Amino acid sequence: MQNDMTSTGGCLCGAVRYEVKGPLRDVVNCHCSMCQKLHGNFGPHTKARKVNIKITQSEGLAWYATSDIARRGFCSQCGSGLFWEPFELDATGIIAGTLDQPTQLKTMGHIFVGEKCDFYEITDEYPQYEQSSNGELVNDYK
Repeated sequence: MQNDMTSTGGCLCGAVRYEVKGPLRDVVNCHCSMCQKLHGNFGPHTKARKVNIKITQSEGLAWYATSDIARRGFCSQCGSGLFWEPFELDATGIIAGTLDQPTQLKTMGHIFVGEKCDFYEITDEYPQYEQSSNGELVNDYK
């Protein structure tokens, strides 16, 4: 995605809307147990720098600290998951399905496959990591 692009997105009911100025990272599918609980399966996350994300409608936005390293943003009205925000990094994970189409994003890999649900197989050709890729996938630090 070009640096001068602006992407928009939001929750199911519209009580949360956001825009992202500049580039989005391609999608990393996270198969950790927290993403399973949040998404019902894996979590497809893109990422952008925190300073490039602007919440344009915040009526339903709520945050839940899921660990000592990050919190998750969601809509308190419709329940849509929206963000994974690490406290110590300058970037926020954005649940890719909340972006307005077209996104021009591509999947680039899978993380935490050691925790994935047992009812599906990963059958694509993208790299898989038992835990975090620790930066082997561009901007993947979890």
